[in-house]
Amino acid sequence: MTLGTLFWLFITTFAIWYWWRAKAIKDSVLQAAHRYCKTMDVMLLDDAIYLRGIWFKRDDNGQIRVWRRFLFDFTSTGEERYSGRIIMLGPRILHMELDPHRLP
Repeated sequence: MTLGTLFWLFITTFAIWYWWRAKAIKDSVLQAAHRYCKTMDVMLLDDAIYLRGIWFKRDDNGQIRVWRRFLFDFTSTGEERYSGRIIMLGPRILHMELDPHRLP
């Protein structure tokens, strides 16, 4: 194997690993959004979440972790669309919130 072949093999393996890991995180956040919307008596729309921010931050132990901000849409009355947010630091969900919305 040449150095160029090893380089492209590494890049391909890393891309596949990153895609697999990102999908697993997104699936777990989607489940958390479903549970949160159910407890708040609202309905998650489109059955989807969207990654809207990624950064590196330190956790409580001083370790550098990946910080992610996900957005999702929900409705409380079935007529209007509102946004919600989920903040993750590493594998943990730190914060979930919903925009102010009308109650049915």
